[in-house]
Amino acid sequence: MNKKVASGLFWKLLENGGSQAVQFVVSVILARLLSPREYTVIAIIMIFTTIANVLVQNGFATALIQRKDADGVDFSSVFFLNLCSSLVVYIFMFLLSPVIARFYHQPQMVKIFRVMSVIVFPGAIISVQNAYVAKKMEFRSLFISTLFAAIFSGGVSIFMAMKGMGVWALVWQQIVYYVVLMMVLFVTIDWLPSFVCDFERLGEMFQFGWKLLCASLIDTIFNNLQGLVMGRVYSDDVLGNYNRGEQFPKLIVTNLGAAMQSVLLPVMAEKQDERLRVKSMLRKSITLSSYIVLPMMAGMAAVADTLIAVLLGPKWSGSVIFLQLMCASYAFWPIHIANLQALNAVGKSDMFLKLEIIKKALSLVVLVIGISYGAVALIALKAVADFLCTFINAWPNKKILHYSIWEQWRDIMSSVVISLLMGMAVYASGRIFSFGVIRLGIQIFVGIVVYILLSMWTKNESFLLLVETMRKGKGSSE
Repeated sequence: MNKKVASGLFWKLLENGGSQAVQFVVSVILARLLSPREYTVIAIIMIFTTIANVLVQNGFATALIQRKDADGVDFSSVFFLNLCSSLVVYIFMFLLSPVIARFYHQPQMVKIFRVMSVIVFPGAIISVQNAYVAKKMEFRSLFISTLFAAIFSGGVSIFMAMKGMGVWALVWQQIVYYVVLMMVLFVTIDWLPSFVCDFERLGEMFQFGWKLLCASLIDTIFNNLQGLVMGRVYSDDVLGNYNRGEQFPKLIVTNLGAAMQSVLLPVMAEKQDERLRVKSMLRKSITLSSYIVLPMMAGMAAVADTLIAVLLGPKWSGSVIFLQLMCASYAFWPIHIANLQALNAVGKSDMFLKLEIIKKALSLVVLVIGISYGAVALIALKAVADFLCTFINAWPNKKILHYSIWEQWRDIMSSVVISLLMGMAVYASGRIFSFGVIRLGIQIFVGIVVYILLSMWTKNESFLLLVETMRKGKGSSE
């Protein structure tokens, strides 16, 4: 990777890692103050607001990044379009809230739903700001903004939870985060909207963006469909336990995935006519990110019971199995993200949409089959389906970039094997000690040592690259 990618990836990882670390600490504190049932209510509402944000953003944010000559007129046009879209979406959600509350037998959900839905307004603006940041590679500004917003909103939510405000602490955490992030971004980035809206340019971007909108909408709905069904079919605390169990692996994988998406897309788009360069970037991103993610997922699955007991407490023991299954589900996420961003970068949004339709058809089959066998069976089948989707996502790049799924698996196989061996060592070490905190600390230590030793023994390519990079960095600092 060139210096531009490395710098952007560093700041994007720092931005995601910093804000998510704060939000993670806040969520742990809130989980000890609130119940799984309260998390179930907010999880259902968050699903609908997530879908609403996709509708508001219209796929134009990605179109702005992909557009080579995007200027202030383009950004301002998308800004005002998003604002208009957010108003329409909010009105629809406001009217829909009683129907949703009746469906889930949660009458208190009406007011909560209407209040929390206001995040679509700052969300519409933030999507344009994020596109500008990605286009200009100004991820340092985004790091400062998200970290401040996470700390401020976290403090507000903890204060409200301690005052006994229950689910409203979670609601206002989201609202305050979005509003503060939007305001700080206006201060930290060198862009403000001008009063101009070019419909011709919007039409040009729509040709690219509508396919991404459809793909994102399909992806978001199907990714959250199981949550919607679980909230309706199973007991009140099941979705809350699943939500907390998924939180841990998702924290790691989505941070890395968002960083890869924000950094790789604009850089690959610049080189979209040089397919060999794009293939090289894709290969490096897959091998390096897999080397980082795979051991984290294997290790987290091995320490799941101890991790939940130490951080969340015994009332969340039902989330252990979901944590382990979601580690398996997310293990190969870097392959998903990198392949899809390569398709977007070379302008193959039509293929992107086709892949999403195929994958979601598979997800629907899994949901229909698994729902009657219980929540655990449903999530286990999801993990299997997500593994199969790595082959689906990689398939087009065999023709477009001459980089097949078998080549990709060959590149990461060393990391897969040593991660599995490390996970077994971590699990075995945990059987020796019974005390939670000490046991968790020893397991983490064993995992790090074993993974490094196995990387050295197998001469893992990504490990050697990281060591060489650190040596060069140390040498230049001296």
